[in-house]
Amino acid sequence: MSKRVTINDVARVAGVSRQTVSRALNDKGEIDAGTKQRVLDAARELGYRPSRFARGLVRQDSTTIGLVIPDLLNPFFTEVAAGALEAARARGWHVIVYDTADSITEERGTLEVVVAQVDAVVGYFSLDEAELDRHLGGMPAVLIGRDHRSPRFSSIRIDGEKGVHEAVDHLVAAGHRRIGMLDHAGRAEPSLRRDWFTDAMDEHGLHAPVVGNAVQSADGGAEALNELLGQHPDLTAVFTYNDIIAMGALKAARRLGKAVPGDLAVIGFDGLQLGTVVDPALTSVALDTRRIGALAIAQAGRLVAGEPSLPDEELLVSAVLLVRESA
Repeated sequence: MSKRVTINDVARVAGVSRQTVSRALNDKGEIDAGTKQRVLDAARELGYRPSRFARGLVRQDSTTIGLVIPDLLNPFFTEVAAGALEAARARGWHVIVYDTADSITEERGTLEVVVAQVDAVVGYFSLDEAELDRHLGGMPAVLIGRDHRSPRFSSIRIDGEKGVHEAVDHLVAAGHRRIGMLDHAGRAEPSLRRDWFTDAMDEHGLHAPVVGNAVQSADGGAEALNELLGQHPDLTAVFTYNDIIAMGALKAARRLGKAVPGDLAVIGFDGLQLGTVVDPALTSVALDTRRIGALAIAQAGRLVAGEPSLPDEELLVSAVLLVRESA
């Protein structure tokens, strides 16, 4: 079966923007007759037919953003999505949310669908930029948590290094010297958060034992803490890849009869609101999740309108240590 022709294919052949194709096909008056005819000829040559869904969006005359999330069951991504939806709503925009289930195959399938439905995409992508570019066909995209090279793309960069160092400094200042980490499972190499943790431990001249197979769930965190303490029973503190893993560690510590933070201090990473309702409340290296989502929408708006990017310093979200009760 041949690949369905998209509005981006028409734009490429006609040598115009996606927005110009939309105006030409919907008989808007903002383009000259020659350009309009070139677009119509390209659409006829390629056999392009707008989907019923896309035609409905045109009639609404509203910008639509595709928000790509790897796992909506993870509260971190739900909070980011909430920030994006709030920012889009304030602009009168529509947002379609896609969950790729943290799967490369699902991500590719999502991108095949999304190009016919939205004006720009924002979110988390695992595909390399060259393949993303092929799928999106020139559509503006804002990548969260990674850098970009293509001028059609932009990035919301996340910096957690300072926050992780603050976490280790906080534990050391409280008297801890035997501190371990639960890192995220399923990675070909150690996470950046693990690198930041080991660097911070090195600065204090401390050994940094790590269990690197923690599944991103409460049960995964509990299992990983049991493994870590089985290998290093003298640990008095643990830093985890994210808050969900940390919440599992809290549960495992309770089952082992360890008081938190008296016997074992626990620090997560994310700063989720959910961390305020566990007992004890979770200390975390916190990111402003709502700001991440809002920035992605703001930057997407600039790309769609052809406006200059937000300044680099405004596109950087830095984590800070949020001290609660668990450490």
